[in-house]
Amino acid sequence: MKRYAIRVTGKVQGVFFRQSTQQEANRLGLAGFVRNEPDRSVYLEAEGAEAALQALIRWCHTGPPLARVEEVIVNPQNPQGEALPFRAQF
Repeated sequence: MKRYAIRVTGKVQGVFFRQSTQQEANRLGLAGFVRNEPDRSVYLEAEGAEAALQALIRWCHTGPPLARVEEVIVNPQNPQGEALPFRAQF
């Protein structure tokens, strides 16, 4: 079990990035959350199997069709044993 904090910058708000991330993370069987930040980035923490986390990180580099991702910053975190499902915060 691993956990990563991920910050995505670019045109990532107002393009369904949060909702799409939630769907992708749940499809991959990950726990955690995603939220919009005041600086117009998207921040998420995801926890689960390493292969699923790497798949989500790869997905974050593109995001949903209307997104224009500039940067994806990934930082390892301590796993928290968070329960499913992955959720979007408002």
